[in-house]
Amino acid sequence: MKFDNILSEINGFGKFQLKLVLIQILSRVTLPCHFLLNNFMAAVPSHHCDLTALDDGGVLGNLTLEQKLAVGVPAEQDGTPSSCQMFSKPQYQHLSGSNSSEDTLIVQCQNGWVYDNSTFKSTLATEWDLVCSRKGMNKATATIFFIGVMLGAPLFGFLSDRFGRRPLLLVSYLSSMVFAVLSAFSTSYVMFAIFRFFTGMSLAGISIISIVLNVEWFSIERRTFSGVIISLDWTVGSWILVGMAYYVNEWRMLILAVTSPLILSVIAWRWLPESARWLLANGKADAAHYYIMQCAEMNGRTKCITTITPKALLESAQSETVDQKYTFIDLFKTPGIRKLAIFSGIVWYGVAFTYYGISLNITGFGLDPYATQLIFASIEMPMKIGVYVFLEKVGRRPGEMGALLLTGLCLFINIFVAKDKWIIRTVVAVLGKALSEASFTIIYLFTTELYPTVIRQNGLGYTSFVARLGVSISPLIMLLEDVWHLFPPVTYCAVAVGSGLVTSLLPETLNTQLPEFIEDIEKPRVQIRRRQEIQ
Repeated sequence: MKFDNILSEINGFGKFQLKLVLIQILSRVTLPCHFLLNNFMAAVPSHHCDLTALDDGGVLGNLTLEQKLAVGVPAEQDGTPSSCQMFSKPQYQHLSGSNSSEDTLIVQCQNGWVYDNSTFKSTLATEWDLVCSRKGMNKATATIFFIGVMLGAPLFGFLSDRFGRRPLLLVSYLSSMVFAVLSAFSTSYVMFAIFRFFTGMSLAGISIISIVLNVEWFSIERRTFSGVIISLDWTVGSWILVGMAYYVNEWRMLILAVTSPLILSVIAWRWLPESARWLLANGKADAAHYYIMQCAEMNGRTKCITTITPKALLESAQSETVDQKYTFIDLFKTPGIRKLAIFSGIVWYGVAFTYYGISLNITGFGLDPYATQLIFASIEMPMKIGVYVFLEKVGRRPGEMGALLLTGLCLFINIFVAKDKWIIRTVVAVLGKALSEASFTIIYLFTTELYPTVIRQNGLGYTSFVARLGVSISPLIMLLEDVWHLFPPVTYCAVAVGSGLVTSLLPETLNTQLPEFIEDIEKPRVQIRRRQEIQ
């Protein structure tokens, strides 16, 4: 008997599954808080050069801020004071309306910067002066974090396929807390970057293991619901991030605040079940039987499985393959799984690259970062409801393809909308963000259904690795706007459209049984060959 049939017997959508989802929420809400944290933690407030070096006779101290800027800072083309340059000597003639400064040298800031603390009390930029010539270091903090996520995804994918979902989740919880706290108490930029890297690596485990554990406990007819309901954790976490960032405007305390839910996750871990599907695939029939009985009792279906014994479960799991150990190499050994790995990797890269390209660039819409982030998060809820209906009626492949192509269309439209028309730009950007989030919601569910149980975490770890490679590059693309101001949006648009077209090469998984072994992926190809030979 296939495990999906067993789940149908014990109710693959009952109190047991509800408990699983609720426990996972505690840890999953921290993911968007950390993944989007740079929008607030690394925000760059308004700043100008520190002009104290120019105050040779104490005259500047008697001037207003506006007068000080007129005397000591040159104006940009749009009339605003320069953020990175200053006059070598005070230009007192500007106070009388004269703009003559032919004999004055314009230099880079000589004595640091003065920051506007009205919105953010402190950020990474103000802590270590990551502005002007050092602004790349500020952007690099997001890249360093996502490189950690990129490397953590295949690591935790491999380990959880080898040792189980449940123990590796605990490792993720504990290591994420430790490294996040250490990063909050960093005394230098290098120290912060190192601990931020390991925080990302640890959070990768929560990201990929939790969704697989949930999907593996839901029945076929409820897998779509499980994938969408799990993705709502991201929306809730995004709301929490906005609230925390608004009230906690000091970057060190903000890191501690967004990490705090993991304390509850560690406490609730004791009630978290192991994946019976993984246990069966690895020959641990007794442990699988224990959790299956636990699920049946909680869902009120104990009478339905009186004939199911550990021995029967082991036989149904094709015990001849139990002793085989799977690695990432198995993702590329045979034609069917190799094709699946290549195409899904390309799609994941496009989804993540585009999503974070939009999510980590929330300025330029005429709203403060809190309002923009709140709107971005709020639009996700109705979009995910629509995604659920679409996935149930139409399927995963057309849903993923449509979401990516429409995201690309929104990015394309905003290229031609002037920045002063911020209402139109905001509406189009919000729609693009919602469609991008829809593509992320679908691809997680789609991927867990594409890969067989014995390498499902390896598969999700590999695709997450490729995705985080895209995410690591995505923030740095914004630095290229100095070369050509349209370079970032054109790049994001092209990647979204390209990955959307590649989605058409993946198989549909709507209402299909989850494959258990690699042979289940290759079987259709064998059957086709045999049919052709008979003909």
